[in-house]
Order: sequence, then structure tokens, then C-alpha cells
Amino acid sequence: MKQNLIINPELKALIPPLLPDELAQLKANILKDGIREPIVTWNETIVDGHNRYAIAEEFELPFQTKAIQFESLNACKEWMILNQFGRRNISNYQRSVLALELEQVFRDKAKANQGTRTDIPVISPESINPIETRRELGKIAGVGDQTISRVKVIQAKATPEIKSQLETGEVSINQAYQQIKKEEKIQQRQERRAEINERIEELPIEASNIRNGDSLQILSELPDGCIDIVITDPPYGISYHSNRSIYDDSITKRGLANDGRNEALKLLDDMCKLLQSKTAADAHLYIFTNWKMFTEFEHIIGKYFDIKTPIVWDKGNKGSGDLDNDWGNQTEIIIYAVKGKKYVNIRRGNIISVPRLHNSVMVHPTQKPDQLIKQLMEVSYKTGDFVVDPFMGSGATIKVCNQMDAKCLGIELDEEMYKIANHYIYG
Repeated sequence: MKQNLIINPELKALIPPLLPDELAQLKANILKDGIREPIVTWNETIVDGHNRYAIAEEFELPFQTKAIQFESLNACKEWMILNQFGRRNISNYQRSVLALELEQVFRDKAKANQGTRTDIPVISPESINPIETRRELGKIAGVGDQTISRVKVIQAKATPEIKSQLETGEVSINQAYQQIKKEEKIQQRQERRAEINERIEELPIEASNIRNGDSLQILSELPDGCIDIVITDPPYGISYHSNRSIYDDSITKRGLANDGRNEALKLLDDMCKLLQSKTAADAHLYIFTNWKMFTEFEHIIGKYFDIKTPIVWDKGNKGSGDLDNDWGNQTEIIIYAVKGKKYVNIRRGNIISVPRLHNSVMVHPTQKPDQLIKQLMEVSYKTGDFVVDPFMGSGATIKVCNQMDAKCLGIELDEEMYKIANHYIYG
């Protein structure tokens, strides 16, 4: 006689689905040997054996049942979940999902255990210590409490596609969790950017996005948290001048403002201190220096930001210097620092090979090639980012930003150089 059992969708959902090859193997075994294990029921509702019942229905096979009594639906759920833990080789994701089903069971138990006593305050299920709950669930499921926490986030926020990939093992719990957190950060950045953009529009920034004046004063006018990327080439403190050109009027022989050692280091410290509040919660900073000043620059920048892998700019030809007793230096260092965790667009090696500009085409004594700035932007720039160069010099950073349609601001103290940069950028 055919038995028509009840399938409760809520209870059936507690059973992790079999993978296609697992289902095929179960079907083959049943067709060969029959249904040997009884299907467990509670008041004619299946609590164990949903797959066997489906196969029995498909091929009209006989089966036995075994009835179990539970005092409540929660008690039934708890039995089903613990039974799955004991019987199947299921993934940590599936174990965690099942364990989370027990969370409400525990809350209901805690509420019931209060009884009707009036000498203790009423405790809502939501006030139960979530850390202790996660530990208990993790212990039952055989996973860490951090795994339980991450799967809870995944269940609440992941797409059905990601959950399906977790079921099949295509992605790990950590990969799915990190993707969710990344998308949340992107959303938060977009919301923050929309708010900051409104405030930036009210600032007295010229249409050309370059300003002549004291960078510390102008930076102080910006809203806190508005800068996403800093790319700048501050005075190194080496009283720079070059003898590469034979012409006295060569731009490379022009001196730089604030390039004495002490004043340059103080300026860098003041700038970084101010940028700490003006940069976004997740920001990238690229600050040029040379090997002689690297230690001092690293110390100052490291007080305010997290210094990551230094970038080496290979300029392609050797500089002048001690021609008889030294190696020829053809590199410059870019200190890459971060605030928070702003994801890179692409992960490149830390050596950038871009030929230095010939002094005949330079408009600033330490001008950086546009292509070099572009490579930095390609790693860090995301649509809507606000890019600032407090010591813009030639204006290469601003020129590249304009080409990329990026919101930007360049600041130059030297009035003559400001005019030269204006022509270089917009001429």
C-alpha cells in the first residue's frame, strides 16, 4: 500500500541538497538494493529521508517508516540538524548554515527558561550574548565561531549565485565574505563621495582645478575626509639643482622653494598631519623622494599613514654625480602609503620603467613624466575619486587627471611656476 507522507518545506529546507553525483549514486544504490533505511516521520511529516522518499515516489518503490515524537517544531528542527551533523560529510558552509538554524531555537529556549518568575528582569532573545551563541553554535557544527559569524553575514547579504557556488565548493567562505565586505566598502565610498562632492562644489576652487598659494592653507579649506588619492613630489630637502644641461637658462638649473633640509622636512610633516584628517577613510598616497632622504621621509610619513611597498621608478639612464667612484643612479623612490584599505584596481610589480624627460622638454626642474603618473592612477583611481597634488610643480598630475576626467586639485606656491604649469596643463 502506497504511503503518502507530508513534506514540510520549512523542514525540508534544513536538509543540505545532494550534489548531482551524490544523488545519482543514491538512486543507483536504491534501485539495486531497495530502500533499506526507514523514512523517519513526525505526525506523518518527513523529518529524515526526503531524498529516499522522492526516489520511492519516482520509481514506485516500497519503503518503511519510523515515527518519532517531538514536543515542538523547534525540537524537531534541532533533532534534524544534529542528525545531519552525525550522518553526512557536509561542507563547513553547510554545517554553519545548519548551525545558524539552531540560533532561534536557542533563543526560544532561553526565553522559555525564564519561566514565569517575577524576581528577575525580562530578557529579550535579542539581548542574549551573540558571542557566546556563536561559540556554542560553532562547537556544535565543528567549525570556528568566526566561520559562524561570516556565514551569518553571507546568508543575509550574498546573492543566490554566490550561495550556490558555496554549496558546490566553487568559492570558499572567506572568498564570499571578503567579496561582500568589498562591495559594502564600494557602496559606502559611493555614498560618502556623493556627500563630499556637494561640499567640494562650494569651495573656492578655480575652474582649472589649480591654485597658486600655500598648500597647507588651501588644504585646510577642504572638507575632512574628501581626498581619495594624493600624488605629489614635495621638496626633498637637498637644495636641488642640476648640471645636466650646458645652457645656463635650462629649467633643470632652476632652484626649488622650501628645499632646505630642515624646512622641507617640517613642511612634509605639516602636510602629512593635515592630510591625515583630509584624506578619506580609505586612501592612497604616492610621495616622491630620493634615496638620500628616504629614511627621513619614511619616518615622517609613517607617523600618519601605513607605508606599504616602496615603488622604484627606473628612469632609464644614469644621473650625473661621482663619475669616477660611484654607481650611476637611474632610479627614484615613490613612497606608497595608505589609510584604511582602498582596494587596488590591478596589482603591479613595484618597479616602474618610464624614461625620464629630456631637459629640453621639461617645464619644471624635477618634472615627472605623464606616463609615470598615469600608471599610478591606473592602480588606484576609481570613478569619482578626488585627487590632490599639494606640490604640483609642472602640473603633470593634474594634466593626467584631466585626461582621465578625474576630479582633482593642484597647488603650487611659486607664482611663476604656477603660470608655467597652467600653460603646460591647458595650453
